[in-house]
Amino acid sequence: MSGSGTQQAAHSLAFRVMRLCRPTLHVDTSPLKFDPCDLLFGEDLFDDPVASSHLPRLLDSINVGQSNNNSTDPSDFSYRTRFLLQHPSDSLGLPGLLVLPQSFGAIYLGETFCSYISINNSSNFEVRDVTIKAEIQTERQRILLLDTSKSPVESIRAGGRYDFIVEHDVKELGAHTLVCTALYNDGDSERKYLPQFFKFMVSNPLSVRTKETTFLEACIENHTKSNLYMDQVEFEPAQHWSATMLKAEDHSVEHNLLTREVSKPPVLIRSGGGIHNYLYQLRSSSQVTAQVKVEGSNVLGKLQITWRTNLGEPGRLQTQHILGNPITRKVIELQAVEVPSVIILEKPFLVHLNLINQTERVLGPFEVWLSQSDSLDEKAIMVNGLQTTTLGEVQALGSLKFQLNLIAIKNGIQKISGFTVFDTVEKKTYDSLLELEIYVDSE
Repeated sequence: MSGSGTQQAAHSLAFRVMRLCRPTLHVDTSPLKFDPCDLLFGEDLFDDPVASSHLPRLLDSINVGQSNNNSTDPSDFSYRTRFLLQHPSDSLGLPGLLVLPQSFGAIYLGETFCSYISINNSSNFEVRDVTIKAEIQTERQRILLLDTSKSPVESIRAGGRYDFIVEHDVKELGAHTLVCTALYNDGDSERKYLPQFFKFMVSNPLSVRTKETTFLEACIENHTKSNLYMDQVEFEPAQHWSATMLKAEDHSVEHNLLTREVSKPPVLIRSGGGIHNYLYQLRSSSQVTAQVKVEGSNVLGKLQITWRTNLGEPGRLQTQHILGNPITRKVIELQAVEVPSVIILEKPFLVHLNLINQTERVLGPFEVWLSQSDSLDEKAIMVNGLQTTTLGEVQALGSLKFQLNLIAIKNGIQKISGFTVFDTVEKKTYDSLLELEIYVDSE
């Protein structure tokens, strides 16, 4: 692969780059081949015992005919048998050839970018004292891959080349540039500088979506001098959490926190420091009363552990409350109660909302509006009527339901965003509280 740079005619040297990656299988582009038997016999041939009994003799006659045709005239250039299967593997269309990479191809985050770089001397004279540098340049940094400043290449003969390999662990997305430079003495001892650039894009190999969830890993270590057989290791979540035990056998199993799993053999943790890990997935309850949402609450739950020794002597242990990171509660929360399932372009519709006070004091009165930060051309949803809605006070740990009259001016899938709530007493503005996605029909 050749890169962009200065005028090639002014230089004796030129860089060529080939990405080092696994070769691909060459696929034969000729039409699919077939066996003549597929044309002569149907799939229901074996349903008739009389017809199927004659099948071996018919196949032999066809095979003999094909072999005679191939052996009688090996110089036949009519390609009469070019679509016939000579071997079962011919149907794959893979002749067994490997193809080297023809371009940089797709490069993904987390891969190791490896390139074979060759600097060629296309002139009729020798170049000397060649200093070569290779760098990867991204939007945020420049990484040096090769530098021969301390030990320059002594010479590259006419028609010769100097080859090297560079590697780079790709840790950034977006545009990357492989910068190759050479500083050398030309045939007339003139010092010349050659830069060349090879650009490629790095993409994300995965799409990851996250939810409000916490993973808890319990590492149980045996400090006794005898083996312990775990009968039960259960996690009892706090009131506002639900727990699921993750297991390797079936990846995710709903764990019954009230019933012991007596049907399965106990887990052995060997004496003298044996370890076994348990993994639980904790989810915040979707329907939690306002009284439970205590600001700064970080209690996740506790473990109930029961075991037996080699001779069956039981043991039981309950841990203290396991604490997680403090949960930061919002002062207020805005929820969508009801959104019309059918929204018509340029026709008003109502969105029913619920403003929740998550503190232990009275808040408000409030003013609610849709932020007008977007330009009028980009705005898809607008308020129909008064731009500001006035609400009264919201009691401690209480809520207040209200509605907004909106109108859609663009069809298709649109987002309702920019909900802003202003506390007229405390002079505080709360934004980015809610974002809805709707579908607007043109009819």
